[in-house]
Amino acid sequence: MTPARSRRLRLTESAQNRSPQWIAESHFWIGVCSMAREDRFEFLMSPETSGEDPESQPNPAVPRRSFLKGMGVAGVALSAGSLLPAALNAQADSGAITKGDAAILRFLAAAEILETDLWLQYQELGGVQDDEVSKLASRFIPGYPAEPTGGNSLYMQDLLPLDSDMSQYIHDNTEDELTHEVWINNYLVAHGAAPANLDAFRTLPSSKATGAHQIGRLTNLMQLTVDTSWWTRYRSRTKNPDLGDTFKPAIPTLAVNQHPAIPRTDNDANFPDFFQAIVNTAGFHFATIEQGGTSLYPSLAQRVTSPTVLRILLSIGGTEIMHFQTWQDKAGNAPQKDVVDPVTGVRVTFPNLNSTSPPPGLVLEDLQTNLIMPEPTFFLQKRFGPVSIIRPTATKGAAMGAVKALTADGLFIGQSQGFFDYVRELAEDADAARREC
Repeated sequence: MTPARSRRLRLTESAQNRSPQWIAESHFWIGVCSMAREDRFEFLMSPETSGEDPESQPNPAVPRRSFLKGMGVAGVALSAGSLLPAALNAQADSGAITKGDAAILRFLAAAEILETDLWLQYQELGGVQDDEVSKLASRFIPGYPAEPTGGNSLYMQDLLPLDSDMSQYIHDNTEDELTHEVWINNYLVAHGAAPANLDAFRTLPSSKATGAHQIGRLTNLMQLTVDTSWWTRYRSRTKNPDLGDTFKPAIPTLAVNQHPAIPRTDNDANFPDFFQAIVNTAGFHFATIEQGGTSLYPSLAQRVTSPTVLRILLSIGGTEIMHFQTWQDKAGNAPQKDVVDPVTGVRVTFPNLNSTSPPPGLVLEDLQTNLIMPEPTFFLQKRFGPVSIIRPTATKGAAMGAVKALTADGLFIGQSQGFFDYVRELAEDADAARREC
């Protein structure tokens, strides 16, 4: 175990050993915000406010940087999403949660932070340009502007063939993911557990195209390798990944090489067919991301102990299913294109998925665009017959599997080794969690 991980676990265990009354009544998470300064939040350890003797609390005055370092994010301030409104302090749930439940929630919070980061990039270019999302994001993401960008008119225009409401859906999906990360971190802190924080790794460059904020990012949407095998997986009547089956991608060219899902610069607009292919790539990437969350929540729910934490995973996971259902419907409307990236020379082809002559190894139903509800397939054991299900939902290695899938997607191209170490530790902790009877 690394020293940083050991420190983080010791702090988490210490917080969890607090009494439920102390967690509910003490105000150690009170934050004083100053967004213009590097030290945006000061954590005030204040047992006095609960009426307890300060001398009876171990380490009543923990230096701020040491406190944060113990959480595994050395020298970085906690995001505002980690701070509970004072009105909620007295309404904390009963008792501290188990270390396993905290590890699962912390990993899911990190996953939601990553989702928020990528969805904000899509929102800036293609979402409805009111200030609802940007104001919310500016409260919880360091340096994020409170005003919308105005969008990218060509990106919005090329979204229309997928659906006339695409901008609204992008806007709402972005808002959903942001509330997920903030709420889960709030819950963790309220129960004496360390939240997830990735602010130290907001270092990747933004798109230089019109509509993109010029801030540091966690994810890279300009070099994606998109796995669209979920398309055929959900249409198969005989296979299930939990039974070891594999699936062909709906868009084979997206599964190799690197493809932008947002314009890199305004120069991409000089190639109209290629620009539409960029938007098509985004359309399939939307569903690729959300089907991952669709499986991740039920997979990890099988490991939690607390009924309340189970309720959290079922409730938030259900919205991921709604997102996936929406996006796979819209991806099926992507215009047919066969173009070459003018910068990299990489070819991408969006075929007619409703063709009466499907590729070898596939049947018509494997690609049919209006089959957006899961076709019945085998589950647990084939002797039980077919049933319509979310797939996969196997729990073994679910968190690490999600990290590997996102990494293979190209989302983290350019990230530091520290980023990979931190996310891997979160995944390992989540996968190590066991339901306690």
